[in-house]
Amino acid sequence: MQAVLEDLRSGAVSSHEVPQPELRPGGILVRTAFSAISTGTERAHREQADKSLIGKALARPDVVRQALDLARAEGIRAAYQRVQSRLNTLSTLGYSCAGVVTAVAPDVREFQPGDRVACGGLGYASHCEINFVPKNLAVRVPDSVPLDAAALTTIGAIALQGFRQSQAVLGETVAVIGAGLVGILTIQLAKAAGCRVVAIDVDLERAQRAKQLGADLAFCSADSQMLSRMCEFSRYGADAAIVTAATPSAEPTELAANIARDRGRIVVVGAVGLGVSRPPMYLKELSLTLSRSYGPGRYDSQYEDEGIDYPIGYVRWTEKRNMEAFLDLLASGALQLDPLLERRCPVQQAGAAYEELRSRGPYTVLLEYPATEAAMEVPAASASPQVMRPRTAGELRVCCIGAGAFARGMIFPTLRSTRGIALDSVATSSGVGSESARRSFGFNRAVSAADGLQDAETDAAFILSRHSSHAQYVITALRNHKPVFVEKPLAVNRDQLAEIRFTRESEKENGRDPFVMVGFNRRFAPFTQKLRGFFDGRREPMMLHVRVNAGFIPRDHWAQQRSEGGRVIGELCHFVDWTRFVAGVPIVSVTSNVLPDGNRYSRDNVAVSLSFRDGSIANILYLANGDKSVPKELFEVFCEGSTACIRDFCALELTRGGKTQRTKSRRDKGHRSELERTVDAMRNGHQSPIPFEELMEVSEVTIAVEEAIVKGQPIPLQLSPPATSSSVPELCTKDVSAR
Repeated sequence: MQAVLEDLRSGAVSSHEVPQPELRPGGILVRTAFSAISTGTERAHREQADKSLIGKALARPDVVRQALDLARAEGIRAAYQRVQSRLNTLSTLGYSCAGVVTAVAPDVREFQPGDRVACGGLGYASHCEINFVPKNLAVRVPDSVPLDAAALTTIGAIALQGFRQSQAVLGETVAVIGAGLVGILTIQLAKAAGCRVVAIDVDLERAQRAKQLGADLAFCSADSQMLSRMCEFSRYGADAAIVTAATPSAEPTELAANIARDRGRIVVVGAVGLGVSRPPMYLKELSLTLSRSYGPGRYDSQYEDEGIDYPIGYVRWTEKRNMEAFLDLLASGALQLDPLLERRCPVQQAGAAYEELRSRGPYTVLLEYPATEAAMEVPAASASPQVMRPRTAGELRVCCIGAGAFARGMIFPTLRSTRGIALDSVATSSGVGSESARRSFGFNRAVSAADGLQDAETDAAFILSRHSSHAQYVITALRNHKPVFVEKPLAVNRDQLAEIRFTRESEKENGRDPFVMVGFNRRFAPFTQKLRGFFDGRREPMMLHVRVNAGFIPRDHWAQQRSEGGRVIGELCHFVDWTRFVAGVPIVSVTSNVLPDGNRYSRDNVAVSLSFRDGSIANILYLANGDKSVPKELFEVFCEGSTACIRDFCALELTRGGKTQRTKSRRDKGHRSELERTVDAMRNGHQSPIPFEELMEVSEVTIAVEEAIVKGQPIPLQLSPPATSSSVPELCTKDVSAR
């Protein structure tokens, strides 16, 4: 499919052929008919993209701080690699489009294939031939409204939310400062509500055009007669001033304060400076309100991504209901958009359309997409047209599913530098990310996940996607007889674990030896290996202590969502696996306690106690409420008069007989060793570096930690079958049985 993408390093915009997005729970697939380039919003974005790296850094000090924090925590090299990885990506553009539904997720009831819909949302309603859109960001288009006009629905919702924030009523005077696309729509909405409207713009031609499109009066902001004529027109000044301009300057806000009446209202919709002078605000007792994009629900991941609506009795106008109201106004004829829809171009020429943004140009440019009957059918999975490379003897061709920050920063570079590996194909849920990864890391093809896992030309699958998708991808890979590596966690609930076990057992019954490996890298770290060897031959139980200063993550971050397993299942599993490896015997019970979360945390301040078959005990403190300057991970082991300590995988202390051996090195959490051993095992038909039953045990224990938090009592565990690998200390096991 065609997608308009921006190269974040160069700022260039062009059309690319990319795989189609996946249909995911809670949403629909939409074949786009038209998408709108909003000249105001997207011109500001393009100006940012055209800046040098230094200019971008000066404009985004928050991002610079993040890079500096990463450099302090992980080192300059890691921070540099993360920044470079981010720059070497392609990003979607656009946030307002209209088209036809081609597929509907089973849990969505509001839509069906063939529905005409308008869609909104950055990252969803993109300039792409096919988009995945969550159900709360799509609305049906009335039969009388053409899809080209419906493509402006999201931008119309922005204007409508700004007008609602002004609380303007019939007969009031509304001044709209900024006569771009959002400004013109705001003018027409105010007129439809029975208001008297004044349009103001720095461009005299734009101001005059605004009068033709609905304003009662129009001024250039430099007009010296504006204030006197405004007072003559409105008698008292503007009841409400809605600022839809886009400029770093605070002049539009100052102007709003000067033309507003006593106790008037100012609403800021556009990205403008807010440094308004105190005298006019104070003397007139003005109110200043900011309008948040499309309306209530915007930036709320539970509303937008998970489809949880707000009760209409408490929130009448959500972003979705604003989109519906705008379409209703179009259907009634209250708004006239034809003059705004004159400039169109095929999606293949989007780069040229974006070049027009450097001048003021038209109000909007509509990108047109193929509209034949064949194009409106449910799309088949597509792949980029790269030619298959000849196979080299002994190489392992891998398909990678997922291309997030960790995959790009750690997995892809490591695989690319590993001998005997061919990066054959890459897939992401959006389709766009796969093309970006292909270009950046040298994959042969960008494909859909289904195609990649079913392709007979690929030898192994690496699952690097979001947590909730891991289990299904693992199952699909096993059914297609591919060895599979999956980043933690293996699954997010017991049902998924059971299905993985069932699939693996079914494959074994058919004479195959399924290979499953999970990315529990810390057991492969050099310091972990040395610590484990330090206690070889132990005859007493261990006391293990792990303290993880994990850091604060907002409650609305995807990693906090219960559907993704939350942070306990998503990350604490690493430390369950570390203690399981060091102790070397199965875990038999779990106890968990959690600090009261209040409104800040999301059950991610957790104390876990694990009991092992040989009597060993592990305590894990996973904390979100610590200071980020404190090193993240501390591991301590006490056994038979000896002590071992790992500090953030940078320092190791081994103490015995009053003597301490200290070792320092660059931080190594075991990622490279883990991947090299996994690839070697896959290529040579060996068993997974971590036995399957141990992977299942760690996964079950981690889920039990979550259950223990909910139940507030210990969770007993069924003993795993005796392990046959060298991971179990034989001497310790024999001593326990003797006792």
